Amino acid sequence: MKINTIRFVTSAIIPSQYPKYTYPEFAFAGRSNVGKSSLINTLLGRKNIAKTGSKPGVTQTINFFCINEKISFADCPGFGYAKVSHDKRQEFIDMIHTYIASRPNLKLLFMLIDIRREPDESEYSLIDKALQNNINVMILATKCDKVSNNEINNGILKICTSLNIQKEAIVPTSSKTGLGRNIILSIIQDYC
Repeated sequence: MKINTIRFVTSAIIPSQYPKYTYPEFAFAGRSNVGKSSLINTLLGRKNIAKTGSKPGVTQTINFFCINEKISFADCPGFGYAKVSHDKRQEFIDMIHTYIASRPNLKLLFMLIDIRREPDESEYSLIDKALQNNINVMILATKCDKVSNNEINNGILKICTSLNIQKEAIVPTSSKTGLGRNIILSIIQDYC
């Protein structure tokens, strides 16, 4: 899939603020600082389309991007960041749950999980919400550049065991090296 045009559309918190277009949409969700915005930038071949930060919690709304005037990306806020209140963390999770339940053009949820850790209750909950709404889920194991190939394999096996999924349902990624970029773009193309 070739990226010709990219347009930031809007930031939204509630459904009435979501874009009105019906392009196939692909959402990126995961814990704070897992690399959602960085991965979106890597996929799009641009450095600063989705805002990134060295500290967790930069994205606090759902940010929508229009790609080639025919595909939409949704960059969801991270959840699980310890320096925000429990209420704020729950607010982010609820925002994403509402988004999943109310976005009929959502084709696929990319759940990003740091290769160095196992999924937790928040991630299980989000995956379940997507599946309950007939949204397919693809796991993207992020930050693979920070570990050895052996640790990547072990991390993937831990995630597979934890989520009770097959190894083929996980794409190892790195925003730094571009690992997984072509696979993800091919998956997106298959849904369009």
